[in-house]
Amino acid sequence: MKSTSTATSKFLMRMGERLRERRSELHITQAEAAELLGLSLSFYGQIERGARKLSLEDLVICQDKLGIDPTYLLTGIRPLEKVVSNYLEDCPNENRYDFEQMIKYAANLYKNKEK
Repeated sequence: MKSTSTATSKFLMRMGERLRERRSELHITQAEAAELLGLSLSFYGQIERGARKLSLEDLVICQDKLGIDPTYLLTGIRPLEKVVSNYLEDCPNENRYDFEQMIKYAANLYKNKEK
């Protein structure tokens, strides 16, 4: 039973770290994040420290108010399509076509690998 508690504790700590990272990216304080999410400052601080967990509803609110993907918040894995779309948005117009072709080529290689 103790290992489950330890695993849960580590999970919550990593989730809190990802939430703290996002808050830092947004340049907001814990108090501002707590207010955006409709949580008390104390409760929000406990979440960032890994002492408390978010409800499903809170995860959806985090996505809406802080722009953090729930999958990333829970697992630390960033959805590939969002990462690629960020690169595409930042790509200069004169290089966009080449970049899109490179993505299509990579996708085809991946599909052929699965066969």
